Amino acid sequence: MIKAEQRQLLHKYLLLELAVKSVQHDYRFAEQFKMKIAFVPLMDALLKDLRQEYFDLKRQLNQQHIRVVGWHRVDEYFSDVQIATAGNDVVLRYANQALKTQVEKLVIRYLDK
Repeated sequence: MIKAEQRQLLHKYLLLELAVKSVQHDYRFAEQFKMKIAFVPLMDALLKDLRQEYFDLKRQLNQQHIRVVGWHRVDEYFSDVQIATAGNDVVLRYANQALKTQVEKLVIRYLDK
């Protein structure tokens, strides 16, 4: 059973994981930008900040014996995330569009810092 505060940490962890993956994906294309000298350092700093918080949350979750086992795309609208806890495994269902929107907001928040 996952407590409410653990679920919030887990949700933030999942958003950070998706943000890191998305920025890493886009980073490959940044080398082709005409203004790459301006964007690459910005993306480097963003990735550094996202990864730092991602690994901090991963460490916190590991201390509580919670880990993400895997993502499974149900269909174009939903994905299931399998979570292993000390007591049992849990499957959480997320709406893909909601995750995308939340990840975008998270990245914007980091860029505004």
